[in-house]
Amino acid sequence: MKVSVSTSKVNGEVFAPPSKSYTHRAITVAALSDECTIHRPLMSADTLATVRACESLGATIERSENELHIRGVNGKPFVPNNVIDVANSGTTLRFMTAVSALTNGVTVLTGDGSIRSRPNQPLLDVLNKLGVEAYSTRGNGCAPLVVRGGLKGAITMIDGSISSQFISALLIACPLTTQSTTLSIKGEMKSRPYVDVTMEIIEKAGGEILVEEGNTIKFIIPANQRYNLKDYTVPGDFSSASYLLAAAAVTGSSVTVKNLFPSKQGDVEIIDVLERMGAEISWDKENGVVKVTGNGLKGTTFDAGATPDLVPTIAVLAACAEGVTVIENAEHVRYKETDRLHAMALELTKMGISVKEEPDQLIITGGKLRGAELHGWHDHRIVMALTIAGMVAGDTVIDTAESVEISFPNFFEEMTALGADVNLIE
Repeated sequence: MKVSVSTSKVNGEVFAPPSKSYTHRAITVAALSDECTIHRPLMSADTLATVRACESLGATIERSENELHIRGVNGKPFVPNNVIDVANSGTTLRFMTAVSALTNGVTVLTGDGSIRSRPNQPLLDVLNKLGVEAYSTRGNGCAPLVVRGGLKGAITMIDGSISSQFISALLIACPLTTQSTTLSIKGEMKSRPYVDVTMEIIEKAGGEILVEEGNTIKFIIPANQRYNLKDYTVPGDFSSASYLLAAAAVTGSSVTVKNLFPSKQGDVEIIDVLERMGAEISWDKENGVVKVTGNGLKGTTFDAGATPDLVPTIAVLAACAEGVTVIENAEHVRYKETDRLHAMALELTKMGISVKEEPDQLIITGGKLRGAELHGWHDHRIVMALTIAGMVAGDTVIDTAESVEISFPNFFEEMTALGADVNLIE
């Protein structure tokens, strides 16, 4: 599916969609608990992959409007009757790889072409040190993955530079073993806020993990714990809201986004970035209301270490800003659904913007965007970011538009309601 985008202004109020990150974690921890109701979950392609995977591992999940009712497995997931297909969800793959290590049998996990190219070797290596037989069928660290359960505690280490999802997956599974675990982080822990979100959900479920900060971060995980997540309401998603806020900033418009309360989400940084770049921002934190008015943007420097999902949004803001923007500390952004550094560099160059691509940087000189035929890379964040760019350039067509189903299924409807001229082409 393609989407055509014409020059647009946006105006009005909109609710931020529920957080994908919190929804994934709440479903997973609830499935490992007894009984739980999750309110306002995000029901997208990715989170539904987690629902299906948890059902395969023995949880019973009933869906009603704006709620999930989950009867979990009390820390003892079943051996699946079939292969777990995570579709395009890297979070689901990593979380369920660790959760399946708690079974007493063999689990096979796979996904679509993108998933089968994403790295998992650091997670597999740690699981093998924790008494599990875990390997890639192709020997390259990528799905399909085979996991023979038997997770035990140990003192071990994992590289923190590739994906925080590996760490979150282990933090979720290891409290349920019969031996304590100490997990040290080698190097810089990228995307730290996502680990903080995981810790928040675990604590909400009654789990206990101690963190030792220092030159080396250590997670000390006591054994024989049980999760007891009973009732949870998912907050709004700053990652998805970033496109709504950016749309106002780049088009000189005004948009109010609701359901954005302070939380541990790293992508709350979009508020600070927009302010630094010159947008007018007001945030009523008590009521969760953010208003953005575009008033001309200027370049900035953005460290993507903690917030890789903001990179496509920041790249479009940079393209529309006066001067140079440097997106740095971003090599891990290459290991997402696609190589997002390369994808944004290529597509913005098609639109007439000067982009210099380095191994861990994008250096973007703002300019006049022109319409173009763009590739969405089957990546929800690339498609949504390029849609915002198209609202400035006009005469823009983006393919693989259906990928927004991954995190923001009604993105185009919401943009249309705000006044954007976007049209889906079958």
